[in-house]
Amino acid sequence: MLGAVLAMLLTFGGARSAVRSGDALGEAAGWVFAREFAGTLYGQFLPVTALLRENQTPLQRQIIEVAPLYGYAREVSLFSAERSFAERRLPQEDPEADGEALPEEDPEAGTPDAEAELPGAAFYDLLQQENEAALRAQEEQEEQEETQESAFVPHTVPQNPIDLEAFRDYDTLVQNFYTVDANTMASSEQLDVEELLSYDMTLDRTSDGPQILIYHTHSQEAFADSIPGDESTSIVGVGDRLAQILTEQYGYQVLHHKGTYDVDSRDDAYSRALPDLEQLLEQNPSIQVVIDLHRDEMPEGTRLAMDLDGRPTARFMFFNGLSRTRRTGSISYLTNEYQEENLAFSFQMKLASERYYPGLARKIYLKGYRYNLHLRPRSLLIELGAQNNTVQEAMNACDPIAHILDMVLSGQP
Repeated sequence: MLGAVLAMLLTFGGARSAVRSGDALGEAAGWVFAREFAGTLYGQFLPVTALLRENQTPLQRQIIEVAPLYGYAREVSLFSAERSFAERRLPQEDPEADGEALPEEDPEAGTPDAEAELPGAAFYDLLQQENEAALRAQEEQEEQEETQESAFVPHTVPQNPIDLEAFRDYDTLVQNFYTVDANTMASSEQLDVEELLSYDMTLDRTSDGPQILIYHTHSQEAFADSIPGDESTSIVGVGDRLAQILTEQYGYQVLHHKGTYDVDSRDDAYSRALPDLEQLLEQNPSIQVVIDLHRDEMPEGTRLAMDLDGRPTARFMFFNGLSRTRRTGSISYLTNEYQEENLAFSFQMKLASERYYPGLARKIYLKGYRYNLHLRPRSLLIELGAQNNTVQEAMNACDPIAHILDMVLSGQP
């Protein structure tokens, strides 16, 4: 790149000679070359300043302080054809101080000697070193900020001690922990604190094979900045992240199933997914936890995000199906022998979340159907964020979800 700039400077010397000779064509060429040279200098060395060179703003003055090459380029008026690059940058000795006169330039002498026009190589080396140092400092700062934002530190001490005595009252429990859909109903026998806490959710980690299954009934769900066609930026990519954390940080064996059941239509996606899930569980009897990971849909004015220790994090919700509607009562063809265990699992997850990460988990949502939660006692449907969350917010939520899950599966209070 430096060689190209030097060659352009040599050419500019010839154009300057033409300007001084009064040649109109040469003058026009000089102006065009100067404009092109400036664009090259700004674009190649400091692209970020290309938009700033019209007028010197306070921001430009700050850039001049931290980016020496930009300040140097601003000081040299490349758009003036009256003085050469070397004349404007390098201090000239007074010819009358020692009785010497500058030789007149012969308009027909062609391109002047390059060494007379250009600053020394050491000067260019210094400019390059300063520019590289400034860029390195900026990159290091960006890396440090990124590292600080991505660092997750699990809360090992409860942030919000909860007195369960108050929640022995059914109405108080529902008001604080549940949202019951209008099409269904939940009884006080189902939602009883002592009953929900009586189920042991600890996991047997001695068995061979995968212990946790993650899948997506609605694999096409994406986020505000998801890239169309890029699975890694969809809910499936978030599932990859959750599986990675559970495996690498908590030592679980996780199977992430990426079957698609809603490509053409979301209708009957649960029915289309069921045969594959049954086959997976038959092939992997060691699986004890089944997680259906979704992304919710919210009004555009509602954002499910919070600042968790300096990290923008999507809020999430646990979801249960009760296989019962107000209109029809119990749905006989959607029986779920593990419904009580499912309810206990989601309640213990929500309780742990409120204790260690207050406000991160939304209320548990209860609805009328089954949603394939009948496959294992520890079946969980999670709605993570919504369509107007960013991918990073959803990814960040995987850390506390994994920590909460590990606490429940390890029997921690």
